[in-house]
Amino acid sequence: MSHVLPSPAVLPSVSTKDSLRAPIPQSSPVQRSVGCKKARRVVGPCHAAADGSRSQDQVMREAERRWESQVREGKVKNVTCKAAGELMQDGWVLLDVRPKEEIAKAKLSGAEEVPLFVRDEDISPVGLAKKASALSMGGWWLGGTHMVPNERFMPQVQSKVPRNSKVIVACQKGLRSLAACEQLSRAGYPSLAWINGGFDTAQKGDLPAEGETDLRLGGIGGVSELLGWTEVQRDLQRSEGFAGGSNTIIKLAAGVLAIDAIVFFYELFTNWGTKGLSGGHL
Repeated sequence: MSHVLPSPAVLPSVSTKDSLRAPIPQSSPVQRSVGCKKARRVVGPCHAAADGSRSQDQVMREAERRWESQVREGKVKNVTCKAAGELMQDGWVLLDVRPKEEIAKAKLSGAEEVPLFVRDEDISPVGLAKKASALSMGGWWLGGTHMVPNERFMPQVQSKVPRNSKVIVACQKGLRSLAACEQLSRAGYPSLAWINGGFDTAQKGDLPAEGETDLRLGGIGGVSELLGWTEVQRDLQRSEGFAGGSNTIIKLAAGVLAIDAIVFFYELFTNWGTKGLSGGHL
Protein backbone atom coordinates (compact mmCIF):
# COMPACT_ATOMS: atom_id res chain seq x y z
CA MET A 1 0.00 0.00 0.00
CA SER A 2 1.44 3.32 -1.03
CA HIS A 3 1.57 6.27 1.35
CA VAL A 4 1.19 9.88 0.35
CA LEU A 5 3.90 11.78 2.17
CA PRO A 6 2.98 15.27 3.36
CA SER A 7 5.13 18.03 2.01
CA PRO A 8 7.12 20.03 4.57
CA ALA A 9 5.56 23.07 2.92
CA VAL A 10 2.44 22.45 5.01
CA LEU A 11 4.42 23.63 8.02
CA PRO A 12 4.48 27.38 8.65
CA SER A 13 7.90 29.00 8.59
CA VAL A 14 9.01 30.27 11.99
CA SER A 15 10.93 33.33 13.04
CA THR A 16 12.34 32.69 16.51
CA LYS A 17 13.46 29.86 18.76
CA ASP A 18 10.29 30.03 20.82
CA SER A 19 7.90 30.05 17.87
CA LEU A 20 7.44 26.29 18.13
CA ARG A 21 7.40 25.93 21.90
CA ALA A 22 5.08 23.30 23.32
CA PRO A 23 2.85 25.08 25.90
CA ILE A 24 3.73 22.98 28.94
CA PRO A 25 1.64 23.84 32.03
CA GLN A 26 3.74 25.51 34.72
CA SER A 27 2.44 23.16 37.39
CA SER A 28 3.94 20.18 35.56
CA PRO A 29 7.16 20.94 33.69
CA VAL A 30 7.33 17.48 32.15
CA GLN A 31 3.85 16.31 31.23
CA ARG A 32 1.66 18.18 28.79
CA SER A 33 -2.04 17.68 29.32
CA VAL A 34 -3.92 16.37 26.30
CA GLY A 35 -7.68 16.43 26.79
CA CYS A 36 -9.96 13.53 25.84
CA LYS A 37 -12.51 15.49 23.90
CA LYS A 38 -14.04 14.43 20.61
CA ALA A 39 -11.72 15.25 17.75
CA ARG A 40 -13.16 17.38 14.99
CA ARG A 41 -11.95 17.86 11.46
CA VAL A 42 -9.84 20.94 10.92
CA VAL A 43 -8.39 22.49 7.81
CA GLY A 44 -4.68 21.73 7.40
CA PRO A 45 -2.11 24.51 7.13
CA CYS A 46 -1.60 23.80 3.41
CA HIS A 47 -5.22 24.71 2.73
CA ALA A 48 -5.47 27.42 5.33
CA ALA A 49 -2.45 29.22 3.93
CA ALA A 50 -4.23 29.48 0.60
CA ASP A 51 -7.07 31.36 2.23
CA GLY A 52 -6.02 34.97 2.46
CA SER A 53 -8.50 35.58 5.28
CA ARG A 54 -6.56 33.29 7.65
CA SER A 55 -3.72 34.69 9.68
CA GLN A 56 -0.50 32.85 10.50
CA ASP A 57 -1.71 32.50 14.10
CA GLN A 58 -4.92 30.78 12.96
CA VAL A 59 -2.96 28.40 10.77
CA MET A 60 -0.64 27.56 13.66
CA ARG A 61 -3.49 26.97 16.13
CA GLU A 62 -5.25 24.62 13.73
CA ALA A 63 -2.03 22.71 13.11
CA GLU A 64 -1.37 22.39 16.86
CA ARG A 65 -4.86 20.99 17.47
CA ARG A 66 -4.34 18.40 14.76
CA TRP A 67 -0.90 17.42 16.09
CA GLU A 68 -2.23 17.10 19.65
CA SER A 69 -5.06 14.85 18.45
CA GLN A 70 -2.42 12.23 17.60
CA VAL A 71 -1.72 11.83 21.32
CA ARG A 72 -5.39 11.82 22.34
CA GLU A 73 -6.18 9.16 19.73
CA GLY A 74 -3.27 6.98 20.83
CA LYS A 75 -1.30 7.23 17.59
CA VAL A 76 1.65 8.79 19.43
CA LYS A 77 2.87 7.76 22.88
CA ASN A 78 3.45 10.64 25.32
CA VAL A 79 6.71 10.08 27.25
CA THR A 80 9.13 11.97 29.51
CA CYS A 81 12.86 12.31 28.89
CA LYS A 82 13.54 9.65 31.50
CA ALA A 83 11.05 7.25 29.90
CA ALA A 84 12.58 7.97 26.49
CA GLY A 85 15.99 6.94 27.81
CA GLU A 86 14.52 3.65 29.00
CA LEU A 87 12.86 3.07 25.62
CA MET A 88 16.21 3.62 23.89
CA GLN A 89 17.65 0.83 26.02
CA ASP A 90 14.79 -1.38 24.80
CA GLY A 91 15.71 -0.79 21.15
CA TRP A 92 13.69 2.29 20.23
CA VAL A 93 15.35 4.76 17.83
CA LEU A 94 15.51 8.39 18.96
CA LEU A 95 15.02 10.83 16.07
CA ASP A 96 16.35 14.31 16.89
CA VAL A 97 14.59 16.86 14.64
CA ARG A 98 16.39 19.95 15.96
CA PRO A 99 18.40 22.16 13.57
CA LYS A 100 22.15 21.57 13.53
CA GLU A 101 22.81 24.79 15.49
CA GLU A 102 20.91 23.45 18.52
CA ILE A 103 22.42 19.98 18.23
CA ALA A 104 25.94 21.46 18.21
CA LYS A 105 25.32 22.94 21.67
CA ALA A 106 23.88 19.78 23.22
CA LYS A 107 24.33 16.56 21.26
CA LEU A 108 22.62 13.31 22.12
CA SER A 109 24.54 10.03 21.86
CA GLY A 110 23.01 7.33 19.67
CA ALA A 111 20.35 9.55 18.06
CA GLU A 112 19.50 9.89 14.38
CA GLU A 113 19.53 13.57 13.37
CA VAL A 114 17.24 15.02 10.69
CA PRO A 115 16.14 18.67 11.06
CA LEU A 116 12.47 19.44 10.53
CA PHE A 117 13.36 23.11 10.01
CA VAL A 118 16.52 24.63 8.56
CA ARG A 119 17.98 28.12 8.51
CA ASP A 120 16.47 30.36 5.83
CA GLU A 121 19.22 31.09 3.28
CA ASP A 122 17.10 33.45 1.18
CA ILE A 123 18.98 36.74 0.61
CA SER A 124 16.29 38.41 -1.48
CA PRO A 125 14.73 41.61 -0.12
CA VAL A 126 11.80 39.55 1.22
CA GLY A 127 14.14 37.02 2.84
CA LEU A 128 16.26 39.74 4.42
CA ALA A 129 13.12 41.43 5.73
CA LYS A 130 12.06 38.18 7.43
CA LYS A 131 15.49 37.83 9.02
CA ALA A 132 15.35 41.43 10.25
CA SER A 133 11.88 40.82 11.68
CA ALA A 134 13.09 37.70 13.51
CA LEU A 135 16.03 39.64 14.93
CA SER A 136 13.85 42.50 16.14
CA MET A 137 11.23 40.19 17.67
CA GLY A 138 13.54 38.72 20.28
CA GLY A 139 16.09 37.00 18.06
CA TRP A 140 18.88 39.29 19.27
CA TRP A 141 18.18 38.24 22.88
CA LEU A 142 17.33 34.54 22.38
CA GLY A 143 19.55 33.81 19.39
CA GLY A 144 16.65 32.86 17.13
CA THR A 145 16.57 33.30 13.37
CA HIS A 146 14.07 32.79 10.57
CA MET A 147 13.63 29.09 9.79
CA VAL A 148 11.91 27.29 6.90
CA PRO A 149 10.68 23.67 6.58
CA ASN A 150 13.23 21.10 5.46
CA GLU A 151 11.88 19.97 2.08
CA ARG A 152 13.92 16.75 2.28
CA PHE A 153 12.79 15.81 5.78
CA MET A 154 10.94 12.54 5.09
CA PRO A 155 13.39 11.19 2.47
CA GLN A 156 16.23 11.85 4.92
CA VAL A 157 14.34 10.13 7.74
CA GLN A 158 13.59 7.09 5.58
CA SER A 159 17.25 6.80 4.58
CA LYS A 160 18.29 6.59 8.25
CA VAL A 161 15.37 4.95 10.06
CA PRO A 162 13.75 1.73 8.74
CA ARG A 163 9.97 1.94 8.51
CA ASN A 164 9.43 -0.95 10.93
CA SER A 165 11.43 0.83 13.67
CA LYS A 166 9.95 2.03 16.93
CA VAL A 167 10.74 5.74 16.94
CA ILE A 168 10.95 8.38 19.67
CA VAL A 169 10.73 11.85 18.11
CA ALA A 170 12.26 14.74 20.04
CA CYS A 171 13.26 18.38 19.76
CA GLN A 172 14.25 21.12 22.18
CA LYS A 173 10.82 22.28 23.33
CA GLY A 174 8.37 19.64 22.13
CA LEU A 175 6.19 21.08 19.37
CA ARG A 176 8.43 20.58 16.33
CA SER A 177 8.75 16.91 17.24
CA LEU A 178 4.98 16.59 17.59
CA ALA A 179 4.62 18.04 14.09
CA ALA A 180 7.22 15.57 12.82
CA CYS A 181 5.25 12.67 14.32
CA GLU A 182 2.39 13.46 11.96
CA GLN A 183 4.65 13.08 8.95
CA LEU A 184 6.14 9.81 10.20
CA SER A 185 2.68 8.42 10.95
CA ARG A 186 1.47 9.20 7.44
CA ALA A 187 4.63 7.64 6.01
CA GLY A 188 3.77 4.34 7.68
CA TYR A 189 5.86 4.27 10.86
CA PRO A 190 3.68 2.15 13.19
CA SER A 191 5.17 2.85 16.64
CA LEU A 192 5.83 6.46 17.61
CA ALA A 193 6.61 8.22 20.88
CA TRP A 194 7.07 11.92 21.58
CA ILE A 195 9.03 13.60 24.36
CA ASN A 196 6.56 15.95 26.03
CA GLY A 197 8.27 19.31 26.58
CA GLY A 198 11.38 18.31 24.66
CA PHE A 199 14.94 18.39 25.94
CA ASP A 200 14.14 21.50 27.98
CA THR A 201 12.63 19.10 30.55
CA ALA A 202 15.65 16.77 30.66
CA GLN A 203 17.41 16.09 33.94
CA LYS A 204 20.93 14.75 34.32
CA GLY A 205 21.03 11.05 33.49
CA ASP A 206 17.67 10.93 31.70
CA LEU A 207 19.23 10.62 28.24
CA PRO A 208 22.73 9.79 26.96
CA ALA A 209 24.22 13.22 26.20
CA GLU A 210 27.69 13.46 24.69
CA GLY A 211 30.26 14.67 27.19
CA GLU A 212 27.58 14.75 29.91
CA THR A 213 26.35 18.06 28.46
CA ASP A 214 23.14 19.46 29.91
CA LEU A 215 20.66 18.97 27.04
CA ARG A 216 18.82 22.14 28.03
CA LEU A 217 21.76 24.16 26.68
CA GLY A 218 20.61 23.43 23.14
CA GLY A 219 17.79 25.95 23.48
CA ILE A 220 19.79 29.02 24.51
CA GLY A 221 21.50 31.67 22.43
CA GLY A 222 21.90 35.35 21.66
CA VAL A 223 22.76 38.03 24.18
CA SER A 224 21.00 36.14 26.98
CA GLU A 225 23.44 33.25 26.54
CA LEU A 226 26.42 35.61 26.33
CA LEU A 227 25.50 37.19 29.65
CA GLY A 228 24.53 33.90 31.29
CA TRP A 229 20.98 35.04 32.02
CA THR A 230 19.10 31.95 30.82
CA GLU A 231 17.34 29.66 33.28
CA VAL A 232 19.58 26.67 32.56
CA GLN A 233 22.74 28.76 32.98
CA ARG A 234 21.49 30.12 36.30
CA ASP A 235 20.80 26.55 37.45
CA LEU A 236 24.32 25.51 36.51
CA GLN A 237 25.78 28.58 38.23
CA ARG A 238 23.96 27.75 41.45
CA SER A 239 25.39 24.24 41.35
CA GLU A 240 28.90 25.64 40.74
CA GLY A 241 28.66 28.07 43.65
CA PHE A 242 31.03 31.06 43.69
CA ALA A 243 32.80 30.04 40.47
CA GLY A 244 29.56 30.16 38.50
CA GLY A 245 28.60 33.55 39.93
CA SER A 246 32.01 35.03 39.18
CA ASN A 247 31.73 33.89 35.55
CA THR A 248 28.45 35.78 35.24
CA ILE A 249 30.05 38.95 36.60
CA ILE A 250 32.92 38.62 34.13
CA LYS A 251 30.51 38.11 31.21
CA LEU A 252 28.42 41.11 32.29
CA ALA A 253 31.53 43.30 32.54
CA ALA A 254 32.67 42.11 29.11
CA GLY A 255 29.27 42.95 27.65
CA VAL A 256 29.33 46.46 29.13
CA LEU A 257 32.86 47.04 27.81
CA ALA A 258 31.85 45.82 24.35
CA ILE A 259 28.87 48.19 24.23
CA ASP A 260 31.07 51.04 25.49
CA ALA A 261 33.63 50.31 22.76
CA ILE A 262 30.94 50.36 20.08
CA VAL A 263 29.64 53.73 21.32
CA PHE A 264 33.20 55.13 21.49
CA PHE A 265 34.08 54.15 17.93
CA TYR A 266 30.71 55.37 16.66
CA GLU A 267 31.28 58.80 18.23
CA LEU A 268 34.87 58.85 16.95
CA PHE A 269 33.74 58.07 13.42
CA THR A 270 30.92 60.63 13.62
CA ASN A 271 33.27 63.37 14.85
CA TRP A 272 35.82 62.53 12.17
CA GLY A 273 33.16 62.73 9.50
CA THR A 274 31.88 66.08 10.81
CA LYS A 275 35.38 67.58 10.85
CA GLY A 276 36.06 66.26 7.37
CA LEU A 277 32.94 67.90 6.02
CA SER A 278 33.76 71.17 7.79
CA GLY A 279 37.28 71.14 6.33
CA GLY A 280 35.90 70.61 2.87
CA HIS A 281 34.01 73.90 3.06
CA LEU A 282 37.05 75.98 4.04
